Amino acid sequence: MTTPNPEVHGPLSRSDFGDEFQWGCSTSAFQIEGGASEGGRVPSIWDTFCETPGKIRDASNGKVACDHFHRWPDDMALAQSLGLNAYRFSISWPRIFSARGAAPNEEGLAFYSDMIDGMLARGLVPWVTLYHWDLPQYLQDQGGWTNRDTVAAFVEYADVVTKRLGDRVKNWITHNEPWCTAIHGNLDGMHAPGIKSVPTALQVCHNVLLSHGLAVPVIRANVPGARVGIALSLHPVEPASDSVADRDAVVRHDAFRNRWFLDALYGRGYPSVPMTMLGKDAPHIAPGDMEAIAVRTDFLGVNYYFPEVVKHDAEGGFLETTVVLPEGRQRTDFGWEVAPAGLTALLARIAREYDAGDLYVTENGSCYDDHPDAAGNVADSARRDYLVRHLHAVRAAREQGAPVKGYFAWSLLDNFEWSEGYLRRFGIAYVDFETQRRTLKSSGQWYKGFLRG
Repeated sequence: MTTPNPEVHGPLSRSDFGDEFQWGCSTSAFQIEGGASEGGRVPSIWDTFCETPGKIRDASNGKVACDHFHRWPDDMALAQSLGLNAYRFSISWPRIFSARGAAPNEEGLAFYSDMIDGMLARGLVPWVTLYHWDLPQYLQDQGGWTNRDTVAAFVEYADVVTKRLGDRVKNWITHNEPWCTAIHGNLDGMHAPGIKSVPTALQVCHNVLLSHGLAVPVIRANVPGARVGIALSLHPVEPASDSVADRDAVVRHDAFRNRWFLDALYGRGYPSVPMTMLGKDAPHIAPGDMEAIAVRTDFLGVNYYFPEVVKHDAEGGFLETTVVLPEGRQRTDFGWEVAPAGLTALLARIAREYDAGDLYVTENGSCYDDHPDAAGNVADSARRDYLVRHLHAVRAAREQGAPVKGYFAWSLLDNFEWSEGYLRRFGIAYVDFETQRRTLKSSGQWYKGFLRG
């Protein structure tokens, strides 16, 4: 006898989500573009990080990646063939400005302008992320995100880009996952620029959020009818045991992992518990900063991959917590837990606790080490199952009243997966990085069939 899956209730149809629902895939510039020294682009912190021995697991880099810089028309045709009505991508800041105070790079702006025209011609609504971790190296040389001048530089960058592209782009995401910018880039050092410092990470986090808040009104002024938001990586948190210590650890961990961003963005300031525990390592907050961060936005992008299980650990950093990996749970090849119910709970929680406006799942995907068989097919049944179950989870959240208005699968293509190089594959299309041939996987075939009915 087969036990019913409690996450799945009945058949799934595109019509369950309404006619206005945004169906897309997400990508980011450094992960797919390549063309690293073409079109006036200058180095980013990720170019520098890739050149540092031992930072990238397979010693690779993003100089070519998926060669999207040259192949974007084919990639947009692939997106169109799936039945998508939206496409989320990021702009490479180092393609737009070559130095602080320099004139904008017309070649870079023209590249994105042409690509946006190509999207619109294929029925794809462009969703633009302004910052997906590729800070120009010249800004890092001046202190990076710890320097408040980088905040001003970001606002100038947002001003130039939205003036040029805002006649066709209405959906703008200021930052992708400030957590990763701050913590992976400046606390654990696993991402560029590879710094390991608590006070640096927290100041970076604050300044990134400040740059978001200051850029929003600039975007609105430049783009009539603009819809502006931010994309956060958020995680349901559960205790490793029923002990009081572990349940208290959940409160502390959630306060920093999730509420640090949500509370600040929606007018509550930073949570008191982590601020108190940080002590002298807490970020410097100038008068007016928190009010700027809490600027009204139109939507929140939710990037969801997995929940976190935590326990109390007196040696576990300033929060005195440690994330653990319980045995017996389904995981992807990256080791991330597969937990669709967590997405439902997360979306419902945000809708219940915050005035965030519309919600969009701006990233959701899974890593499996899949390759073509002898016939050239990529039978990624695990990823297909992941996709199906998480769309059921989105539908369940909508049924509970969460205003979820779109879903963007991560990712359209296998790509450069940051410090993992090309060892991890998240795409619904397989990329042979030697030939650059794209092959739609079983998961992509399912998504296409679902979207096209």
